[in-house]
Amino acid sequence: MRAPPLEWQGEARAQGSGGFACGQRGLVLVFVLVLAAWLSGCGGGGGETPAAGSPGAVGGPVGGPVGGAPPATLPPPVNVAEPAGRGRTLAVERLLRISAAEVREGLAARAGQAPPVQAAYDVIAWRITYLTLDADRREPGAAAVVDLLGAARRWRQRQGIAGNGQLFLGGYSEGGYTTMAAHRALETGTDPALAAPRAELVSVMPGAGPYHLAATLDALLEQIRDDNPLLAALIDPGFLRRLGSSVRAEVRRALNADVAFDTRFIDAYLEDDRDRIERQSNVHDWRPLRPLRLFHGGDDRTVPYVSSRSTLQAMLARAAPDVSLTDCRTAPAGHLECVPEYFAFLLAALAGQARDL
Repeated sequence: MRAPPLEWQGEARAQGSGGFACGQRGLVLVFVLVLAAWLSGCGGGGGETPAAGSPGAVGGPVGGPVGGAPPATLPPPVNVAEPAGRGRTLAVERLLRISAAEVREGLAARAGQAPPVQAAYDVIAWRITYLTLDADRREPGAAAVVDLLGAARRWRQRQGIAGNGQLFLGGYSEGGYTTMAAHRALETGTDPALAAPRAELVSVMPGAGPYHLAATLDALLEQIRDDNPLLAALIDPGFLRRLGSSVRAEVRRALNADVAFDTRFIDAYLEDDRDRIERQSNVHDWRPLRPLRLFHGGDDRTVPYVSSRSTLQAMLARAAPDVSLTDCRTAPAGHLECVPEYFAFLLAALAGQARDL
């Protein structure tokens, strides 16, 4: 499996598309990268594109209650102004609706592999297409999530869907990296638009992300040295800029074997430009105030474990009040092997914190 590029590659004005799920009260749950595939595996219908004025259309009404619950009293839809640039909603598409019964059937079919959760509500998944912006790349991937949160909030306001006042962030692999970047932006950014999601942010649970990209590539380079004795004598961090063109090309190919890194980032690494990497891509060395729950597998060869370990160490050194690292217990604890356990870990954390659903 090849992961998407690890550095946000949007132009000065880029179009993004993101999804979220609504239960009875619109708990905002942003899962980056793999949520849709997991939900589809639990059962449910196919996608549908609503017509204007129908459920799911921009500005259209929402259907009745879900999960067999009695009709809920919702606030009336309101007129919400869209921004002219970043965060502007372009389209809203209803993807699928999964009934509580279908979720229960999917969980039962997986027996011991399913997370210990009870399905009480139907789930409706939507795709929001919106404008996003990260021209200076100081917060890689963060703008895409922050702009999605704004677009989703305005859409819910137009639909009259009440929220429960809680925001959780989670994602795995590149999704974990983007989750961390968005978390940093929400806590440290000065844009007034960040105030609302910052106030609702409860906790963040990223899994197996390359938050410390320089350490990640150093570990991958060491794997290349172990697997390629002929290259081992020629390559070493700190001296990569001296490589000849043929060796440089082989190192580039090997680094991209499992993860498709952004070309500009690989260029900086092969030029031994650590300052440029720190400016553009590292998201590990800062002090989060909201609870942060890292998750990673010690046998991960796609995004080596050192990325999460060094992130934990850097944050503890800055006196972060509530950060932890949970090790994947699956054997072997590889990148793909740990995905099911990550979602069980994520759902268990949510079960203890979500309220007023």
